[in-house]
Amino acid sequence: MTPIDPNIYKTLLDQVSDGVYIVDADRRIIYWNDGAARQTGYTADEVVGRRCPEDGLCHIDVSGHPLCSDTCPLTASLNDGASHEVEVFLLHKQGRRVPVTARIQPLRAPDGSIVGAVQIFSDDTAEQDTRRQMEEMGRLAFLDQVTQLPNRRFVEMSLQTAFTEYRIHREPFGVLVIDLDRFKAINDSFGHAIGDHALLEVAKTLKGTLRPTDIVGRWGGDEFIAVAHHVNNEILMHLAERCCSMVAQISIPTGDGPPVSASVSIGGTLALPDDTAETLIRRADQLMYRNKTNGDLAKNPKPLL
Repeated sequence: MTPIDPNIYKTLLDQVSDGVYIVDADRRIIYWNDGAARQTGYTADEVVGRRCPEDGLCHIDVSGHPLCSDTCPLTASLNDGASHEVEVFLLHKQGRRVPVTARIQPLRAPDGSIVGAVQIFSDDTAEQDTRRQMEEMGRLAFLDQVTQLPNRRFVEMSLQTAFTEYRIHREPFGVLVIDLDRFKAINDSFGHAIGDHALLEVAKTLKGTLRPTDIVGRWGGDEFIAVAHHVNNEILMHLAERCCSMVAQISIPTGDGPPVSASVSIGGTLALPDDTAETLIRRADQLMYRNKTNGDLAKNPKPLL
């Protein structure tokens, strides 16, 4: 079997913004471009020479199912010789889940045999647009400095806009009150730097999990609020469950000790005709606290709506 020479591709692929990596027939990584390093936090030195199941990315699908064991798209391309495109969540080195679109293409030797595969992945959080939005929000004092999400002032304005559209056009919307569990314990055990990092990784995960039309911001302390447009109870529940599932995948490095896992309690509700922002948030907040006292969230992560 003819081996793959990654130097053939290096000059070209180091220039693209997408993440690109190449594996041999044994799924061993032989090339990792700068785009892959930017999107995952892992440098080429940390992953080249390792097999895909060992690379730390731990791809999962939207339901949280791990793909490396039985539904790996790279393995599928190596086996069937076809191209595959999937939407997955990879694990960033800093602990958060990143939504990406992955495109896999088999690589063939001159005799037609499959000798490896190339995966190209793009960050679905539209990082460039997000950065421009953050700069604008920062200019207008709408950005929370710890989480890099919209702050309470921006969320309050978004709620007022949603209520206006609801009353004029009957556009349905709902809110999710999202509380980071055991935040005080994280601060007390590992320090405020790790606590702030946990908030940041949860914030990035929530933004990547919710839809582009949803607004999620930091309400204060360890609490976030999402304003979800064009939803019914079923859609709102689905969004809340996705947030619970993706946050549960977070693993925060703590230095020499074991990483810290994360979980959230969520309460959500649709806006009613006689609601105000205060009554809507109060109702969702009460549901969130019912959920928080409802048992072990790691075993029962479903939010109450």
